[in-house]
Amino acid sequence: MSVHVVYYKNGAKMLRPIVAREEYLALRNSERQRDIVRAVRAGDEKQKVRLVQMNYSCLPNEDGSLKGATRLSSTVGMDVDHVEAAELAPLKERILARREELGLLMLELSARGAGYHVVFRRRPELGHEENLQWASELLGVAFDKGAKDVTRVFFTTTASEEDLLFLDDEVFECKEVECVAENEGTMATTGQSATVLQCYSSFSDNAPAGDGGTEYPKEYHGVAFRDILRVYWELFNDGQEPQEGDRDTLTYQLACDLRHICGRNAKWLDEVIPCYDGFPLEEKRKKIVSALQAKSEGMPYRLKQVLQVLRSRTAIKACGGTLTTPPPLPKRLPPLVRLLTRNVPACYKAAVASAVFPALATHLHGVHFRYWDNVEHEATFMNVLIGRQSIGKGSIKKPIEFIVEDIRQRDIPNRQREAEWKQKNPGAKQKRDPRPTDICIQMLIDNLTDAVFNQRIVDANNNGERFVYTIVDEIDALKKVTSRGTVDEVGLLIRKAFDNSLAGQERVGADSVSGIAPLRWNFNASTTPPNARKFFNKMVNDGTVSRLDMATIIRSDDDEEQAPIMGIYDYSFAAELKPYIDRLESASGLIECPQAKRLALLMRQENSDAARLYDSEAYRVFSYRANVIAWLKGMVLYVAQGYQWDKTTADFVRWSQQYNLWCKMLYFGQQLEKELREEMEIQRQSGPQNLLELLPDEFSPEEYQLMRQRQGKSGDGWSTLRTWMSRGYIAHDAVTGRYVKTEEYKKRVLKS
Repeated sequence: MSVHVVYYKNGAKMLRPIVAREEYLALRNSERQRDIVRAVRAGDEKQKVRLVQMNYSCLPNEDGSLKGATRLSSTVGMDVDHVEAAELAPLKERILARREELGLLMLELSARGAGYHVVFRRRPELGHEENLQWASELLGVAFDKGAKDVTRVFFTTTASEEDLLFLDDEVFECKEVECVAENEGTMATTGQSATVLQCYSSFSDNAPAGDGGTEYPKEYHGVAFRDILRVYWELFNDGQEPQEGDRDTLTYQLACDLRHICGRNAKWLDEVIPCYDGFPLEEKRKKIVSALQAKSEGMPYRLKQVLQVLRSRTAIKACGGTLTTPPPLPKRLPPLVRLLTRNVPACYKAAVASAVFPALATHLHGVHFRYWDNVEHEATFMNVLIGRQSIGKGSIKKPIEFIVEDIRQRDIPNRQREAEWKQKNPGAKQKRDPRPTDICIQMLIDNLTDAVFNQRIVDANNNGERFVYTIVDEIDALKKVTSRGTVDEVGLLIRKAFDNSLAGQERVGADSVSGIAPLRWNFNASTTPPNARKFFNKMVNDGTVSRLDMATIIRSDDDEEQAPIMGIYDYSFAAELKPYIDRLESASGLIECPQAKRLALLMRQENSDAARLYDSEAYRVFSYRANVIAWLKGMVLYVAQGYQWDKTTADFVRWSQQYNLWCKMLYFGQQLEKELREEMEIQRQSGPQNLLELLPDEFSPEEYQLMRQRQGKSGDGWSTLRTWMSRGYIAHDAVTGRYVKTEEYKKRVLKS
């Protein structure tokens, strides 16, 4: 047992296990015990020795005696004494707040009321004093240096709410653990010393450590171990490498995780793991040995996270850029793109070259393009420009203003006619004439009702299958396009618009707006990276993000030093642009381009090969529609440039696809990789089954609660989690806060 009460036999201290909560509370709450606690707190400290004594850190000798006991229990008792009165309450809250990370099992106020006794799960990779030091650093409080011996007993207080602040039944479980002995290279207890010594002796005195060896692979599936270490600390230690004070604990944890990809080989781990911050070589090797002896529950969640991040970052390189710079624009651009980017500095050209297509395509009406799979598409573009604040996202506005100027001018008389009709027909009873059917307003403001949005869509369809267009400075403004004003509604509109699905509303009232038409809606929106991730958080894996055309602005240090100067947009610019706009306006019907079709089919195969090469499912998923979007840009240029296709157009289409993919992988690739992996793990389970079988091998409390909701279960479910843990089905990872299915449970499932 982990809790033992002290009694005396022939003058010697003996230990007897406490097997249940009821017995534990009864010992604490006897009338005699309560009287003694009151006396001690009243100032009679001599009475303290009469209190019930407990031990939480060791198991008795074979004869039941305490003196000289060395067998370790699964818990550690820590004495935190001499706490200032003003600090008692904050310290209690701090301990309780970190109970999961600490592995808290019992917390009580000390006999004098000037400190606490803390009992927590033992970390087997650490010696007893190291466990105390680890908990001390975690809680930010010093432990009693005189109470560091495993045989130390604690004078217990009462079972009242004021004294017994926290108690978990796990403290009564019978567990004996192995632990690194203080200042020794062997393991204490459980008969594994010989194995550990053999493992430790495998190190040669002359064996290199850290990065100095050459015997073992330097990469795992093409990823250098140095990159794995860099990302590991980036994710789980705020980018900081271990240093004196935490290097022993963190080195052990790193070894536990890396053993799964280092063949569980001590020498290999010794070669991969550096001696951080002057960590003595022998001490590092002890941590490796301890890690190799620790219980394994399969591939650790932390390591999976690291490899997932590296996979998504590596896939970014497949897009033709680097981790920090997008693929560069081709040196020679198609004539229309060259014109539209002519007046912006180099750092903005890529964003402008991508962002102008929603406005350009709004000029097309009744035009269809046939993709390589014979599915017909219309020129739908929804461009989202992502960049940090004040970086120059407004650089896209001037070119767009000139592109849509003729549409804006057409809308003016239509808005006037609509306003006049409303004045003449203010209500249903006074209606004198029907609304003119030839009213068509394409430029939408960002504050509409469902009725207005629906009316614009129907009008645009009935007047030549035209597009409506919106431009907003911040993507959140798109929520005002409809009455609901929600992110979910925007996502639904994006998915419908890309496929030109039917949208609208049917109303019975004579005065109500009714009508259903294909949704033809192009837009430009800008935002910052945090806002983009927040806005699309639930739409990365439902096809919404993949339907977007994404752009970004990333300025180099040289760009930052120079103030960007925009060119002049005037009548001469408008005159040069006009022939392209006229060609788009005059186009109609089904338009095909064999060169564009062949290129799209070739890029699809290249994308499939790249996804396989970089082992990135996110790249594969994003690439499907990125190919369609790039091909559509090529078709718009084909029409605008007089049905001409040349190498500059082909190169631009290739670049456009890779640029779109690069932006999506940069901002959403990691999330999509994670969600796709978890989705596959859930799908592996056949059901209906019990709740645990429906969950992935590692799951967070939030994922557990979500699965409960999907299965229609009520309550918070924490008692179920505790039951799974007590039966050994799952283990809790205190570092990540996630739960992990044990090998024992997996074997049971296979047998069944």
